[in-house]
This record gives sequence, structure tokens and C-alpha cells, in this order.
Amino acid sequence: MVRLSICTITLNEEHNLPRLLRSVEGLAEEIVVVDSGSSDRTVEIARAAGARVLGRTWTNYGEQKNFAASQANEDWILFLDADEEASEELRASLQDWKSKDPQFCVYEMARMAWFLGGWIRHSRWYPDYQRRLYDRRKAQFSGVIHETVKFEGPIGRLRGDLLHYTARSMAELLQKQEEYSAVAARAMFDKGVRRWRAAKWFATPWTWIQYFVLGAGFLDGYRGLVIAKLAAQTVWLKYAKLGALIQQNTIETPHSQSG
Repeated sequence: MVRLSICTITLNEEHNLPRLLRSVEGLAEEIVVVDSGSSDRTVEIARAAGARVLGRTWTNYGEQKNFAASQANEDWILFLDADEEASEELRASLQDWKSKDPQFCVYEMARMAWFLGGWIRHSRWYPDYQRRLYDRRKAQFSGVIHETVKFEGPIGRLRGDLLHYTARSMAELLQKQEEYSAVAARAMFDKGVRRWRAAKWFATPWTWIQYFVLGAGFLDGYRGLVIAKLAAQTVWLKYAKLGALIQQNTIETPHSQSG
């Protein structure tokens, strides 16, 4: 039997965390929650479910997740986000995996999103394979945003879906859009990206085409249309904010004086 630690990171997740914890009950030897300063009942809910709760000031997604994994008692880590849930099929797949010797150091699973009252099966949102089960001795998260598990070698795949509850309202979605575009703009700026005007005008409509047409978003009905629109808006905001950072930096950087 493979011993397993389930890890998650939280910040004010009292509405999501109970669902996640119920879905993984009995699957692992322990649950580790790393909280970055919740002001709601997140910590209380986690402890009541038997999770070990640790506090850590927020830095970025990759570092936060790697810290959580480093604090686990077991080397095999299943990392789940607070707004996710293991489906029954995925639970069964994980239980079967635990009963055998692992063949890979990293496993992935499909993720399906619940959006505006329905499950999204197209729009570039599904199957959206996530690498979440891994041996921390051979893999770790990398990246400030869109963090992913880095490793060498082949990858395994588990049956069943990881269910993702994206947002409870459009207001919450728009807030996430603002936050993501700001983080993405800063990440591009820090990497030295300085071309943004053309990208803003050309990447925005191309993103809409990728999601709604090439990604078969039209098969998701009006939800697919909303997803494509939000994706395009996010790209526009990302490059607009990058441009603002570049212009601000140009103003603040003193020009060199000649002679």
C-alpha cells in the first residue's frame, strides 16, 4: 500500500474546502493545509476534518505548493486546489493506484470545470490534464502562474475527473480576471517582455477564435461564448497592464546625461 499525503493551499476558502475534504476522506494518510492568512472559517474547517494546518505568508503559487509538499510526512503527494473535488471514479482510481507499486513518478488526471451552472466539455477547458500526483523526491512545482510539476521521464494517467468549481458568480470571475491579468503582466515584465501593442490587438481576437472555434466552444452553448469572451478580455488586460508597467518604468527611470 502506497502511503500518500494530500496537500492544498488556502485563503478564505470556507465555502469550497468542506466539499474538497469530503471528496478525499479516507484516501490518504494525512491532509496538509497551508493557509496564507484566512479571515473566515477556513482554518477551523480544516482542523475539524483532521487536517494539519500550517501558516505561510503568500509569495506565489509554485513556492506555496512546494512548501506544503515539503511539510508532508509522505513522499507521494496529491495536490488539490480548495475549489476542486475528486469524482467518484477518480477516488476509485486513486484507491486502486495505492494498492500497487507506482510505475511512474508523476500522474495526471483530467479536470472538468463547473461554469455558470453546467459542466464544460469543450472550449479548451476539457480534458485539461493536471499533473497532481507525484513523488516529491523526483518532481516539484515550478512557475509563478500556471505552475506545473517539473520532472523527467514518462507520465502516468489516472481514470476519473478532477471536478473544478471555477466561481460562484460573474463578479467573482471578473475579480479573478483582474488578479490574473495583473500577475501575468508583472511576470512578463520581469522576464523582459517589452513588445505589447501589437500583441494586444492581434492576440485578443486570436484567443477568441482559439476558444470558441478551434476549441469547439460553440458546443458549450452560451457558456462557451462567455468563456471565449473572458479569455480574450484577459489577454487584452494582460497586455494593457504590461504596457502600463513599461510606460511607468520609462517615466521613473532617469535618462542618462551626456557630456
